[in-house]
Amino acid sequence: MFEHVETYPGDPILSLMDDYQRDPRTDKVNLSIGFYYDDAGQVPVLGSVRQARALLDTRAESANLYLPMDGLPDFRRAVQGYLFAEADCERIVTLQSVGGSGALRVGADFLKRYYPDSQVWVSDPTWDNHLAIFQGAGFAVNRYPYLDGSGQQVDFPAMLEVFARLPANSIVLLHACCHNPTGVDLQPQHWDALYALFHERRLIPFLDAAYLGLGQGLDEDAYAIRALARAGITGLVSNSFSKVFSLYGERVGSLSVVCDNVAIAARVAGQLKGTVRTNYSNPPRHGAQLVATIFANSELSALWRSELDGMRERMLAMRRALFERIEPGLEVGYLLRQRGMFSYTGLSAEAVDRIREKHGVYLIRSGRMCVAGLNSSNLDAVARALSDH
Repeated sequence: MFEHVETYPGDPILSLMDDYQRDPRTDKVNLSIGFYYDDAGQVPVLGSVRQARALLDTRAESANLYLPMDGLPDFRRAVQGYLFAEADCERIVTLQSVGGSGALRVGADFLKRYYPDSQVWVSDPTWDNHLAIFQGAGFAVNRYPYLDGSGQQVDFPAMLEVFARLPANSIVLLHACCHNPTGVDLQPQHWDALYALFHERRLIPFLDAAYLGLGQGLDEDAYAIRALARAGITGLVSNSFSKVFSLYGERVGSLSVVCDNVAIAARVAGQLKGTVRTNYSNPPRHGAQLVATIFANSELSALWRSELDGMRERMLAMRRALFERIEPGLEVGYLLRQRGMFSYTGLSAEAVDRIREKHGVYLIRSGRMCVAGLNSSNLDAVARALSDH
């Protein structure tokens, strides 16, 4: 039995992490996986999370029971305020999910049931797991153009040209902010134009949001999500709290569906619960309690926002510092133009391999660099590596 099972090639990012762990060099630098590190090179425990955990520990619970299929009610209400602000949330369905990936998969399974003949379109490039998740749900996945010939700017006319030809009910995956892997984002006027076209063509936007607040600021980064709620179209939003709360292992995420009216929202909510039931039955409790506790407490919420601002500002400082250390004459202005945790260096896979082998600086082979891994101790080494590619 199982003789026909082929070898799993592994996830390229997680496999690279394994190589990094085996590398004996003491001066190696990890700029591959999307973790936020502080200047000491550690994944931080946020002060707001630490205080929320202490509050939860003081509350006696008689039993650690299953959550409802759609998750912790306080968490779901808090997420709606966080994502949609002042929008009419009566027609927006929000459920707790197992991380952002779980939200994508539940959304994909739900869409496959009700739009079985639709196809999915993702940006070229995008996070590799976007393809795997939607293909795993049974969709044909296509790519739409994202960057222009320079590799540093959005080619918005080319995107519009593709979307204008798509059949009704096509599903378009979009990054709400801090595009992964490029760090190049759509502007508010782009989002408004997209939603107008999607309304005309009856396309279904699916926004993925894992980095709200790490680009320009929380409210600025949420523009695409809140504009979707105002646009009068149906769409989905997957959200992750892994990065912005530094809660990677808790797998805290959400899926929201913006519906036409309250009656449709009620039916969608029921079917999403059914989709969860056939995937993992119930989401985990503790991480959702931490997030809900922080959002419900004005002091903790203010502390978390200040910590989020500090994360963003540290990455901006690292971008500027690396830019200033690069050998003159090399075009690295992208470090200052791009946003969020990642920068798209434009390096070839061969150049990335040479940098890893010669300097012990680990980027993924697409040329994506995690700027959150930069700190005052490794900046000079990374600058030498990028100058010597």
